[in-house]
Amino acid sequence: MTIAPVDLNTAGPADLAAVLPLAMAFYAEDGFSTDERALRRNLSVLLASPMARVAVVQLEDQLLGFAVTTTSFGLEDGLIAELEDLFVVPMARGQGLGGRLIADSVVWAREQGCRSLELVVAPSSRDVGRLLDYYRAHGFLDEGRRLISRPL
Repeated sequence: MTIAPVDLNTAGPADLAAVLPLAMAFYAEDGFSTDERALRRNLSVLLASPMARVAVVQLEDQLLGFAVTTTSFGLEDGLIAELEDLFVVPMARGQGLGGRLIADSVVWAREQGCRSLELVVAPSSRDVGRLLDYYRAHGFLDEGRRLISRPL
């Protein structure tokens, strides 16, 4: 399927109801157990935060995908950005929309003064190897680091 030219925009607090179904679809597809109430609450904070960018690609009034990029500051690298979430609806995949969202995240991160853009590929993702190849094709390097977490 070829998609007509789409717009890439920044989503804000007023876009919560439109972006939430995409976030829910993304989390369901990847097998995450985060419930709708938590996704709604967290997405609401991200949409209003100056330390985050929620970009959407859309055709007229239909959202086809989104990316969430946030910033943080650490001792090792100073200000960095993380591409937290990237999702394109299945019927719109293969049209370069994910690449446009990644490129937008790169531009935004640079504008914030970030030294790098990082991302986490979760082991619950359906095809980790394919995802790693996809991100490498978009300039990401696998430095062999491992993210571990402790629930609080």
